This record gives sequence, structure tokens and C-alpha cells, in this order.
Amino acid sequence: MIVVINAGGSGTRLWPLSTPSFPKHLLTLTDNQSMIQQTYDRAKKISDNVYVITEASHSSELHKQLPDLPVDHLIIEPGRRGTGECLVAGLARIAGHPHNGDSIIFMHADHQIRDVESFANVVKYAGKVAKAEKRITLLGVEPTHPAALGYIHKGKQLVGEGEEFVYEVQAFKEKPEYHIAQEYQKSGEYLWNMGYFVAPLDVFVEKMKANAPELYDNYEALRAAEGDDKKYHETYLGFENLVIDYALMETTPDLLVVPGAFDWIDIGSFNDLPNVVELDEAGNHFRGENIEPIEIENCYIRNEEPDKTVAVIGLENIVVVNTAHGLLVTRRDLSQKVGDIAKKIQAHEA
Repeated sequence: MIVVINAGGSGTRLWPLSTPSFPKHLLTLTDNQSMIQQTYDRAKKISDNVYVITEASHSSELHKQLPDLPVDHLIIEPGRRGTGECLVAGLARIAGHPHNGDSIIFMHADHQIRDVESFANVVKYAGKVAKAEKRITLLGVEPTHPAALGYIHKGKQLVGEGEEFVYEVQAFKEKPEYHIAQEYQKSGEYLWNMGYFVAPLDVFVEKMKANAPELYDNYEALRAAEGDDKKYHETYLGFENLVIDYALMETTPDLLVVPGAFDWIDIGSFNDLPNVVELDEAGNHFRGENIEPIEIENCYIRNEEPDKTVAVIGLENIVVVNTAHGLLVTRRDLSQKVGDIAKKIQAHEA
């Protein structure tokens, strides 16, 4: 197989840790490795043939964090565009390299998966299915709780026995309200949509040509520009921002999905972090030096400025993050709003 890691992101939902110049996938959040380093190690369990797509301003840091990645396997966006453009950039680069008709998986750089072996097995199985059926095959995860995530409604079971199942994709559902997400979980008919998709190069190209002509034209344009840096940059920067979910997945009528039973978390806010880090007996997590807590519970406290003391007294369910970029204090249940604050700050700094 071939793995393509999409290492994009604008750095808003985990401000002030994550910023446009140093977004989430470059950060160390759950252990001593960054998210991209964890993802790269996970990808190597699937294949030695790994590519990474990133925006130009992050390429130098990615070289530092992934020194083993071959230079021609780092695909650099001249400017940030949508996930649709990341797909065609990845396909265009692979098309110029020997690929032997292998299946290609596109995956994100900023997700947390601990059961790497189960994940790798599901990906390899999805690759076999996509190649045999000549259809784009998605990965889904069995919901463990009602969540405001994207969902895949399973259709007819295509093949499968034991732990290996394949379903047709009946529909996509975006971020339902809590009571609807409860119904989804209870029904057993829905999977969380990871945003991971698998197919051989020729299948991707065929499906784009039939169902997403703008993506197909962009792919052909990048193929024609490969090897000419100036033309490539001009071509890429001329593309519209296209979201792959809307541009290709929702327009393709014969998608498949393979369910996975492994753990998966898209760390979308500070409320998610306590689920993937070590906690003390009071449910607190501390990272950094010079932190002074008294009588606090279920708090996430991080200090990136060791010369400054961060003191927290008598609070529950609070996030406190201090960095050189700013100080954040929020209730955990309101941490989704951090992105709104970060966008305001970015607008002021622009």
C-alpha cells in the first residue's frame, strides 16, 4: 500500500498552543512525540511508502520532525487550499512514481489512535477491498458515545465474516444534535466518519472524472506541471478551495466503508485532551513547570513559560494554558469556542 498523510491545519481550536505557524499536528500533546510523528510511525506499520502533504510555511519543521522521510515524498502546498487539492496533489505526485497499482490511503496527521495493530490491519483490508471492487473505500469507527462528529450511515452489507465486514455507504450525516447522535449510536447503523479513504490511483482518477470534474481537471493540470516548480506553484495557487467530502465523496454513488473497532479520537478541543493523557486521582493533568494548584478537580493545566508561575485555586472542569502567544482560561465544556477567539486574534494580527 501507499500512505498519504494530510498535515494541514490553520491552528485555531487549540490556541494558544496551536497557531497558524505551528498547528496541532506539530505539537506534543499526548506524549513526547508530536502528532505528526505518531501518525508517521503508525503509517510505517502499514507501508514503507509514505508521503506527507503540508503547506509551505510548515515544511522546514516537518523536515526536522521527520528526518527519515525522503525529500521527494514531502509534497508541499505553495499555499493552503482545501482537502480536495491535497488529494489531487498527492495523486499527482504518486502518479509520477512507481506505484504498481497499489491502494492508496489518505489519512490525517492529527488524530490519536493507540491500537495501532488493529488500525493497520483494517487499513490493509480496506486496501484489498478497494482494489478488488474498484471502488473508493472509507474507514469508519463504531461510536462509543453520542458525539457531534460526522457519521456514515451503513447500507447493504457487501461482504464480510468474523471481524471483516464491508458495507455500502448509504448516506453521510454531519455533526448531529445530541439526541440524534444518541439514536445513531443505539441503532448500530452508523459509524463515525474518520475522513480516511482508500483506493488505487486509477480508481481515484476514474471516480473524479465521472463525479468530480473540477478535481479531475486540477489533477490533470498538476500532472502537466510536475517538474516545473514555477508552473506547479502558479497552477496550484489558481485552484479554488474544494472540500473533499463535498467535492468527491458525496458525489460518488458507489462508496464502500469498512468498520474499525480500534480507538480513535480527533482531538478537536481542550475538552478532548483529558481523554488521551494521564490524569491524577482528582482527574487533573499538569504539563510544564512552575504550576501551583490547590483544591482543583478535572482540570487541564499547561504552562509553556517556566519563568512564570501559574497558580490555580479551588476550580473544577477548567482549562488553563499559558504560552508565549497568550493565556487561555476556559470551562472545559465551552472549549469548542476557543476557535472563535483564535480567529478574532488572527484577524487583529493580520
